[in-house]
Amino acid sequence: MRAVLYILTSMAVIGLAFWAYRENYATQQALSEADKLHANIRAAHARLAVLKAEWAYQNRPERLRDLAVLNFDRLNLLPLQPHQFGAVDQVAYPPAPLLPITNPVDVSTMNAPDSEEDPL
Repeated sequence: MRAVLYILTSMAVIGLAFWAYRENYATQQALSEADKLHANIRAAHARLAVLKAEWAYQNRPERLRDLAVLNFDRLNLLPLQPHQFGAVDQVAYPPAPLLPITNPVDVSTMNAPDSEEDPL
């Protein structure tokens, strides 16, 4: 009986060691993939920062003004006039939405005011 117990115990220890070995390597692989993803995210943030800086550089007002003056005739641009802008009171705002009726009351079934019963 003891021999069977020793064999079963040793097999359980070997099985648990094998399971721990596999879990260790699976965890290391998952951590490696997570590190790669974090590196990709950092690279994407760096590219985004460069693109934002380039966008700000290309949209400098003095540069755009120079481009507009340089291409004024070719683009058939017209100078802005004050009458081309609208006033705030000319803006058509949408009407305010109607409040929804959440608790309707049927007036045809209410008691008359001279009735002795309290309607509430």
